Amino acid sequence: MSEILYHTPMKKLSDATEYQGVIYLAGQVAEDLSAGMKAQTADVLQQIDALLLKCGSSKSRILSTTIYVTDMALKPEMDEAWMAWVDQSRPPARATVEARLGANVLVEIMLTAAKNSQ
Repeated sequence: MSEILYHTPMKKLSDATEYQGVIYLAGQVAEDLSAGMKAQTADVLQQIDALLLKCGSSKSRILSTTIYVTDMALKPEMDEAWMAWVDQSRPPARATVEARLGANVLVEIMLTAAKNSQ
């Protein structure tokens, strides 16, 4: 039986879990919550790059992504940061959902990715 790996486990959650070559990232939010939507999104995507690398993967291995935004009117700004970052030759399945998030949090992104081939 394969072991489940927990990356950066905390009391409430782990930043990522891994099972049988699939990586599940917890929802990531920006560190600078005073920034606008585009900057918060870029911040989150930078965190995702670091987490995927730590777990032995990369953005070209993302299977699916769920993006939560506080206001769909700001979605074009999120999309601008996303399009500058995503591997456009391998775009993942993606959903964007409007949701109430924490104070000053404009975007939260969670995703599932495959580990790099061994």
